Amino acid sequence: MVYFKFPFSENICTTDSSSTKKWVSFFSFDGSEILPFEGDIKQISQQEFLKKEINTHFLSFNLNGFEEENQNDYQEKLANVIGFIKQNNLSKLVISRRELLNYNGLKINLTQTFLNLCKAYPNAFVYFFIKEGKCWMGAFSEILGKFNKKNSQFETMSLAGTISVNDNWTKKEIEEQKPVTNFIRNVLGKFSENMEQSETYDHVSGNIKHLRTDFKAQITQENLENIISELHPTPAVCGIPKDLCQNAIEQFEKYPRKLYAGYIKVETEEYIQYFVNLRCAEFFKNAALIYVGGGITAESSVEKEWQETELKAEAILKNVAFI
Repeated sequence: MVYFKFPFSENICTTDSSSTKKWVSFFSFDGSEILPFEGDIKQISQQEFLKKEINTHFLSFNLNGFEEENQNDYQEKLANVIGFIKQNNLSKLVISRRELLNYNGLKINLTQTFLNLCKAYPNAFVYFFIKEGKCWMGAFSEILGKFNKKNSQFETMSLAGTISVNDNWTKKEIEEQKPVTNFIRNVLGKFSENMEQSETYDHVSGNIKHLRTDFKAQITQENLENIISELHPTPAVCGIPKDLCQNAIEQFEKYPRKLYAGYIKVETEEYIQYFVNLRCAEFFKNAALIYVGGGITAESSVEKEWQETELKAEAILKNVAFI
């Protein structure tokens, strides 16, 4: 089962069994796993969705033997990351961690948790799926790409830098977003001679805000998958140069990101859209793992980076509904 809503829409979508076409697919960060959902996309009402009453009884696996990184562990790791960044003269490297949500014998109402996320983040793509005993849920605003089948216009965004909605931008966040913007501009320039770039502006998402720059470009559909392949993973979820940063992520994180920082492809009759899978959680029968991370630069404060991940984890944690 898979359920989702598009940004700025109140409609809940799912897939039916009337088609073998794979209109919705989830891609892992490293590209090693693809989870497709067959069937045409259809809309259902919130009332119809609520009747399903999906909880952790539907899940197959317990989380066993997990050791959570505490604040000291994470900050010590980031100190080593900053040293690596300076040694290799990197503009940015994205590092994540997993926060544990222990149910303490309670059950989670997954149906209501999904609806809470939909309400809390109206401008986000929100999803929830269970497949092969695996369960993930997320709500996020970053679009890797949106292709209009009718006019061949491709849209994407540079979204990076994270602070509380009440704080002011510092040099660190501004410098963090620049390489993402430059990277996207250079990739699109290979495939299009007709490209538009917006001014950089604030993008508010719940309790946090990011710096955002929008892009539009005329492309051919034949080049669409090539563009996505070159864009993913963007510096916003990886760093730059891509290969060096991907290797560094494996070295510092010590665990697979799985679907976190991967992307979701959703195709309709009019559009093909790709959403970056951030602000998400993996649910088990007895606990959940909240995946959070941040862009680390030579200017980073390890304490502030920890606080940023705590803010991001709140996005999921404060919307979890227990039975």
